Amino acid sequence: MQNGAEEPAFFFEARDIYKEYSDHGSLQVLAGVNLRLVAGEMVAVVGASGTGKTTLLHILGALDQPSQGQVFYRGENVFSKTADQLALFRNQVIGFVFQSHHLLPEFNALENVLLPGLIAGQKRTGLIGYAEYLLERVGVLNRSTHKVGELSGGEQQRVALARALIMKPAVLLADEPTGNLDPKTGIKVFELIRELSETLSLATVMVTHNLELSRRMSRCLTLRDGGLHETPDNSKDS
Repeated sequence: MQNGAEEPAFFFEARDIYKEYSDHGSLQVLAGVNLRLVAGEMVAVVGASGTGKTTLLHILGALDQPSQGQVFYRGENVFSKTADQLALFRNQVIGFVFQSHHLLPEFNALENVLLPGLIAGQKRTGLIGYAEYLLERVGVLNRSTHKVGELSGGEQQRVALARALIMKPAVLLADEPTGNLDPKTGIKVFELIRELSETLSLATVMVTHNLELSRRMSRCLTLRDGGLHETPDNSKDS
């Protein structure tokens, strides 16, 4: 950065990420991954099964630590934080949407959305308005008092999306969020994620095997041989 320049647009950046597992011999999954994100963009990560896409998301979201390399958020190395600070970072900065919704069945839709805020020590009264707003945005406000088992798969994933956004994160990480849905419902959930990414200025990284969806995103990156490779023309198969 030049002297006197403003803060770089790349407010979230992974630099030279390596990940190796040694439980049963040595298995290197990531080998020098670099990724820069700007607010409001949506990045697709594609690649064959087993190439490390989910591992990469877990490292970006501080659920796992790299064997080597750094992740920066607004210029600060995420992995220099203590365990408690990392937990706070995950809660306040990162929103997660997984292939399986991971909603708690004993709670209704609204209560599931409120959980991250309640865990952070916020009062229910201060959260409920935004939670209802998010449920309305994802089209399931009328199902807010229904338990998880009373919701369809698409409704459950919409609730999971609202939950991921309740803390107003800067980064949204989505791991095959449409993978368990039928094609029509999957498109609807994807369009919701894209719309909310744009309107809330999120930096979104979505792992997907769906090339049709990857073409609709700002960028498409292929994870192979341990590294991320830009897809030059996102309108064509890589």
